Amino acid sequence: MNTLTESVGTALALIASFDPALWTVVMRSLAVSATACLLAYGLGVVLGAWLAVSRFSGRGAVLVGLNTLLALPSVVVGLVVYLLLSRTGPLGFLGWMFSFQAMVLAQFILVVPVVAALTRQVVEDVERQHGEQWASLGAGPWVRSLLLAWDERLALLTIGVTAFGRAISEVGAVMIVGGNIDGFTRVMTTAIALETSKGDLPLALGLGLVLLAVVLCLNALVAGLRRWGERRQGDPVTTPKGWVA
Repeated sequence: MNTLTESVGTALALIASFDPALWTVVMRSLAVSATACLLAYGLGVVLGAWLAVSRFSGRGAVLVGLNTLLALPSVVVGLVVYLLLSRTGPLGFLGWMFSFQAMVLAQFILVVPVVAALTRQVVEDVERQHGEQWASLGAGPWVRSLLLAWDERLALLTIGVTAFGRAISEVGAVMIVGGNIDGFTRVMTTAIALETSKGDLPLALGLGLVLLAVVLCLNALVAGLRRWGERRQGDPVTTPKGWVA
């Protein structure tokens, strides 16, 4: 118990003193996840909104595949990206292996299905209520999907926050494609794994506490956005079934 207490105390001291070793890793982790989420969010929202209103042969299979990707293991994504970016891979000419860009790409692949699947569900629920009205006014699938997505922009914003939480807590893929190189590709999750194996519990605990704080802030932001939307619109914000903000 004394060792645990001392480790927690040292971890809090590292956070409060803005220890460079700790906060450099934190800032890099935030930068990687934010970049990946911005890119994935744009593509995921457009794809999900279009799938919500479009009807075509094989749509059911596409949706099954998309929902399957929600449970895609991060280590599998890391392996695929590694093979793509290796010297003999099709994207080897980019020279991105063990770099910031490689970690962004891995997290991008993980986050796109999350954003697309949740967006599809939100927009499709609204499509059932108002889609026929827009269609009667001559709005095609693309226009209708964008209009409905804009109508549910607050719910889609909470999806973006959720996607960021998925990205920043990921460890397997970034460990494989980033290499966990000190000063270059070490992020919070990989640093926690490494420092724990080395026995440097205060630094690992400090990073863990910061990571928990980030996730807590994200959840608080989602809850705040939801309540703000309810007060503004007078009714609950649309969220995917089974997903509680």
